[in-house]
Amino acid sequence: MHTIQELATIVNNRIKNLDIYREPHELYTPISYTLEGSGKRLRPVLTMMVCEMYDGEINDAINPALGIEIFHNFTLLHDDIMDEAPIRRGRDTVYKKWSPNVAILSGDTMFAIAYDFVCKTKDKFVPAIMKSFCRTSIEVCEGQQYDMNFEEEEDTTIPEYLNMIRLKTAVAVATSMEIGAIIAEAPQTQITKIYQFGEHLGMAFQLQDDLLDSFGDQEKFGKRIGGDILANKKTYIYLKALEIASEEQRKTLKELYMSKDHDPDEKIKKVKAIFSALDIPSVTNKLINDYFDKAMACYEELSPKEEKKQILKEFAYMILRRDK
Repeated sequence: MHTIQELATIVNNRIKNLDIYREPHELYTPISYTLEGSGKRLRPVLTMMVCEMYDGEINDAINPALGIEIFHNFTLLHDDIMDEAPIRRGRDTVYKKWSPNVAILSGDTMFAIAYDFVCKTKDKFVPAIMKSFCRTSIEVCEGQQYDMNFEEEEDTTIPEYLNMIRLKTAVAVATSMEIGAIIAEAPQTQITKIYQFGEHLGMAFQLQDDLLDSFGDQEKFGKRIGGDILANKKTYIYLKALEIASEEQRKTLKELYMSKDHDPDEKIKKVKAIFSALDIPSVTNKLINDYFDKAMACYEELSPKEEKKQILKEFAYMILRRDK
């Protein structure tokens, strides 16, 4: 079994050697810029890790894993336009560095490149992999649409929000693992169980991301702290705050989220003060741990021996304790 770092190095080396330095430069330079950023490589690492865990050939999984990573980065290019996010991974976002039109077109190209890479494995795996990949591509777009809808709605519920992040984030993590199991020719019961593990882990990952967006260290997190607040995102921490706030706190929160005139830094400061007063970080961490426990319950039902699947548990704990 490869270590987590060895798998990440394989991904990074393959990305460095991708044949995307071509004409027109205006199209491909933003793609190179995006892929060379300091991403976590979470999804491709999980694809290869699960493939090895079920005794599959890692070489069969590398190209689909790269396709999944390229697809993920394509979604970020378009997300950043919709969210008007200026910083990603500590650098200017593509739309900010170039233009929204460049980000749209480079992102579209990345989606096509991703599709091509996902197909580059043994023919017998392609139908199942493509069914999984296309299903997830649609679900991610559905999740993004819900995310945008919620920015304009006042009555978003916590269950609606959790379903949105399941679609937008968790299913992509789950599918990364599912594809690894498909390539390893794992039994269908195990493919289902590893998908469930990934979905729960993906939920914990996104809730942690929401928390870091408001309470993380910007230098480590790589994005502006408070970005979700400025974008009026109806995140779990906001919705939970509304649920447990006093009438006065609830009124203030809603006014801050509806206002277009507040100084950005002042808005972030006031919203975070209410979150802190309500102990929202602790409440959110409890839900994160609940999803993590669900993932670990699935882990216990995975058939590989403990010494082979231990790396998956280590990776899950690493995600839970991350600060970026």
